[in-house]
Amino acid sequence: MEDSRIIELFFERSECAITELNKKYGRLCKSVSMNILSDERDVDECVNDAYWGVWKAIPPQRPDSLKAFVCSIVRRMSIDKYKHNQAYKRRGNYESCIEELDNLVISKNNPESELEKEELTKYIDSFLKTISKTDRMIFVRRFWYMDSYENIARISGMKEGAVRTRASRIREKLRTYLKGVM
Repeated sequence: MEDSRIIELFFERSECAITELNKKYGRLCKSVSMNILSDERDVDECVNDAYWGVWKAIPPQRPDSLKAFVCSIVRRMSIDKYKHNQAYKRRGNYESCIEELDNLVISKNNPESELEKEELTKYIDSFLKTISKTDRMIFVRRFWYMDSYENIARISGMKEGAVRTRASRIREKLRTYLKGVM
């Protein structure tokens, strides 16, 4: 089913909207959450909570990309769940990914840093347009979906070491790019 039709089902308040959303993006949502949490029960809880979040947000919102919309809700809820469980969980992909970008990410929680985050997001979007499709895929899979190097290597057909090296070079390119625009 097309995303526009699923969105219309949400506007009609049809329970089929959640069913169709799950059919189309359920596996992706679970994958995004699993890369952060690594616990099936927590993943199921976050995905279900994300569907409820989508239900509450549509309407009034009408997202341009339903896929990006639901994935960002799943991601946010998974990160919140990770932080909540942090004392009980062992180190996972999320923590590793954040450490890799630590020098580029703004961590303060105040109005100024919110503006800086928005600005940083625009710069990163611009940066991604300057790199190859493969590098863009590696960056997004690693730092948005929190995918493991092993999984990115399997998806791309590259060796894990090559993916690690490229990710490192992409981070350095991004650092250089950000120094030039900020």
